Amino acid sequence: MQSNELKAGILRMEGTNNEEEAFLSLRRSGFSSEFLHITKIGKKKLEDYDLLFIPGGFSAGDYVRAGAIFASRLAPHMHDLDKFIDSGKILIGVCNGFQVLSELGMLPDLDREKKRTMVLAINNSNKFECRYTYVKYTSKNRIFRKYFDGKIFQVPVAHMEGKVVFDSKNTLDSVIDNDQMLFQYTNYDGTDSSYPWNPNGSLMDIAALSNRGGNVIGLMPHPERVYYNFQMMNDGNHYEKGTGQIFFDALYEYTKKLVS
Repeated sequence: MQSNELKAGILRMEGTNNEEEAFLSLRRSGFSSEFLHITKIGKKKLEDYDLLFIPGGFSAGDYVRAGAIFASRLAPHMHDLDKFIDSGKILIGVCNGFQVLSELGMLPDLDREKKRTMVLAINNSNKFECRYTYVKYTSKNRIFRKYFDGKIFQVPVAHMEGKVVFDSKNTLDSVIDNDQMLFQYTNYDGTDSSYPWNPNGSLMDIAALSNRGGNVIGLMPHPERVYYNFQMMNDGNHYEKGTGQIFFDALYEYTKKLVS
């Protein structure tokens, strides 16, 4: 990798297990990928990265709550994370990473005060849901609009705690008004979002959220696991590219424009 390439940092700690897929997906779409263990933050500056990615897994064994310990170990670095976000760069958390961002109060973060206004609760089925489903794009977010608007995409899910629950209707209304709901669960033709298409019972079938600025992103599905279309099932591979390649290409193109 050349030194002038865009640099993506994949945060990890004990129990993360999707960092390899994230590393490869980011690299395939053009980033120079690098693992960053949370004990190394400080020795390595977050501002030196062009994108930060919190992968899925079971950080710290999901003790206390999913993502809670990972979040507590990131909390001392909130000032640096805020500077990173304020620069317009992307901070993204997938599955356990979404849970981490929720625990930190970084999503939906309506007032920029890191208040916790949502949780990712136990699935309605009360079991670990691991399979394919579909999502549709429901936003005007500048990162993804060009790539996802008007289409339905197959994605894998693998979680026990993925049900989006807000503390009030006012929070939900603000999320909608601020265009922070990025993707919703659906079936293959967009006509049904009941179980099993919505694997967890999330309010309004929410599969992904952003902050008000659109650059802090949390999603429960795993695009990094379906970078190529041959990794998808049945009619899910009718696009030339896998959902993951489209997703990570969108991250790369946005980041390239941001730093140019």
